[in-house]
Amino acid sequence: MGRRRLLLLLKPLDAYSIYLSNAASRSTNPKVLSFLDNRCKVHRDAIEFCQNILRRKPVDWDATFRTNLSQPIHDVDLVVTVGGDGTLLQASHLLNDSIPLLGVNSDPTQPHEVQEFGNEFDATRSTGYLCAATVKNFEQILNNILECRIVPSELSRMSILVNSMPLSTYALNDILIADPCPASASRFSFRIRKDGKASSPLTNCRSSGLRVSTAAGSTAAMLSAGGFQMPILSTDLQYMVREPISPTSASLGLMHGFVKPNETMDIDWYTNEGLIYIDGHRNAHPVQHGDTIQVSSQAPKLKIFLPDNLTPS
Repeated sequence: MGRRRLLLLLKPLDAYSIYLSNAASRSTNPKVLSFLDNRCKVHRDAIEFCQNILRRKPVDWDATFRTNLSQPIHDVDLVVTVGGDGTLLQASHLLNDSIPLLGVNSDPTQPHEVQEFGNEFDATRSTGYLCAATVKNFEQILNNILECRIVPSELSRMSILVNSMPLSTYALNDILIADPCPASASRFSFRIRKDGKASSPLTNCRSSGLRVSTAAGSTAAMLSAGGFQMPILSTDLQYMVREPISPTSASLGLMHGFVKPNETMDIDWYTNEGLIYIDGHRNAHPVQHGDTIQVSSQAPKLKIFLPDNLTPS
């Protein structure tokens, strides 16, 4: 095998500059400004650290900030993200099912900071739930990958069709379909189909929207809303109607459920406007009254090196 080709995808430094400028205009607490300045430094140091490691390895690599990349990624053997879950999610939207992904959490939360500053401000840093590496173990994990001692897991993703036309982005975590105004109610109907035939009754909803998650996303907003954590390699989807308004006793049990791999969820949208938020707020697709939306787990899987606590035994 020839030299491996790697792409290093980076969280931009100006993300921290925005935090700092906002904090400087609103806070007089010098600890807040020092904390945010340190976050920027830690992230910058992590980028330099990872680049120095790559310079010593028998690989060809390029680095770019995530804001500079919007087209699908090709012609590399591995993508390494340096940032948090947001950078990893963005990379996942640009990858097919052949190029594996490794996430490096550049700015992990420090428990002693949370304990020290918890009564003054939010001292959490990056979650990095799907990131397998930090600067502490990046070289060892990279060596294991290059020497084929570990293999990536395959995570299920979600496909989304609007009026029978597939969206180019597959959701790794979840989607939220809702009115653009969070205070407005959304009207929609949905049913589950199997082999083209209805396998659940039509459910009519007025609510603050509909969330559908993959297994990887079941520990995020879905869990916070009262959903269930799913096995990381599950190919089911989990859905939940957000804050249903006066559901009937017959439909109450249908407000939260699962879509199996051989099923689809068909949604009819009856609100003037709507947005499909894909893995957060940065990627949103508009819908309007009369549109139909279909979601399923019939999407290319994502190859990813998972943290030890998520890697199936």
